Amino acid sequence: MTDHHHLRPTRAVNGFLEFLKRWTLPVAIVVGTLSYLTFYYVPALDELGNSLGGVFDVIFPLFVFLTLFITFCKVDFHQMLPHRWHTGVLIAQLLLVAVNIGIILWFADSQEPSAQSQKLLWEAMLTCIIGPAASASPVVVGKLGGNISTMTTYVLISSLASSLLIPLVFPILEPAAHVAFLEAFLMILEKVSIVLLLPLVLGWIMQHYVKGLCARIVAMPNLSFYCWSVSLSITTGITVKNIVSSSASVQLLLMIAAATFALCFVQFGIGRFIGRHLGEEINAGQALFQKNTALSIWVAYMYLNPVSSIGAGCYVLWQNIINSQELWHYYKRH
Repeated sequence: MTDHHHLRPTRAVNGFLEFLKRWTLPVAIVVGTLSYLTFYYVPALDELGNSLGGVFDVIFPLFVFLTLFITFCKVDFHQMLPHRWHTGVLIAQLLLVAVNIGIILWFADSQEPSAQSQKLLWEAMLTCIIGPAASASPVVVGKLGGNISTMTTYVLISSLASSLLIPLVFPILEPAAHVAFLEAFLMILEKVSIVLLLPLVLGWIMQHYVKGLCARIVAMPNLSFYCWSVSLSITTGITVKNIVSSSASVQLLLMIAAATFALCFVQFGIGRFIGRHLGEEINAGQALFQKNTALSIWVAYMYLNPVSSIGAGCYVLWQNIINSQELWHYYKRH
């Protein structure tokens, strides 16, 4: 009798853990959304919310760092070489950027309010195209059975490419922004380098000089994924905050949300198509589709109309819902 009663909570706990394993990303999104909305709509929590803001400012970069550090402890540095799918994905990104710029310039010639709304919509989409691959994309690639090493290489290449592209493109769209190429290039490169290079170097050091601890970290395959889910929860809260406090009309917000949702599937499909023909379907799909939205939001605020940052905010929600579906199908098959 006693054993039977002990089994029930054990089954319940195991079931709950299995649920979290399969639906970590949606749970993180829901937690982030509900947390922000609770603090927003309950005045009694204002003081606590203000004090927690500083805590999250420390926690967020810490968990991003831990996510990448743990992932880079698993990277095979001998495999970190350029691959032909890297070239294919970069060319696809350049073509999408070129098409988007053409459409924005088309609407920029008109002073009609509807044309200006369309311009904002396409600028919001541009932030989701021109940004580099997400720093955490190797985490998802690893969970889906892809190649973490070649994905890490692409994140580095993509970050350099975006650092060059953004200062070249944005002055064409917003001449009043006065974007100095070298200054903007160095600022963007600094942001992505601090996030990427430090954990990458530490991962290499761990593999070569602290092998025992490195082996223990590698033996916990889901650790980086759960660290990333904490970062995602905080990012979601910030995204919801930006949407709620935006000055844009509800109609424009809905248009941006719908357009970025469609863009997710377009970039994901093109990336998978390229990868299918050039050797790494999983990697190429994630490389073109999963974006560094934090950087995209920052450059939108710096160089474009702040409303365009809502595009990257919506995109982070859509891409992680799609990531959840990918992981669910992968777990189902395996």
